Amino acid sequence: MSRFQKGQSGNPNGRPRKRRPDVSAFDILFDKRLTVTQGGKERELTLDEALQMQTYHAALKGSRMAIRKVLKMIEKREVALAKKAAPRAKPVKVEIHHTSDNANDALRILGIAHPDDDDSRRWKVETWATQAALSRPGRCKFSAKDIHDIKFFTRGADTLHWPRGSEV
Repeated sequence: MSRFQKGQSGNPNGRPRKRRPDVSAFDILFDKRLTVTQGGKERELTLDEALQMQTYHAALKGSRMAIRKVLKMIEKREVALAKKAAPRAKPVKVEIHHTSDNANDALRILGIAHPDDDDSRRWKVETWATQAALSRPGRCKFSAKDIHDIKFFTRGADTLHWPRGSEV
């Protein structure tokens, strides 16, 4: 024979309710507020905020552990801010048209080359740009034809300094 009758629960009142919410003693401490004096003014801070301030001051004094903790707090904050930030705008569709006009405009805007004064269809490279190319390491000798072509397409070619061994 059992102690309970058939069909009757052994605990007629059911499971007892939790006496406390799922809050640890640590959480209760963190919710407490402290009065702190900073720069002659009193402020009310949570214990968590006060500990963060104390860690920050210790980091400023050179404590390596505090510095690591502050860096982790900064990283955590940046991650939270990134999640909170508005979604990025959709990328703008860029179409690139490769034409000689675009290249000429780029050379003109950058001051590398300009249309020739005598023949506007032909462009001449500025002296400084040609000199920069001539002065690159690894460049050695130029033939007479190379020198003629370089001079033909360079504005102010008579002031160029040629690498040693070139047939000037």
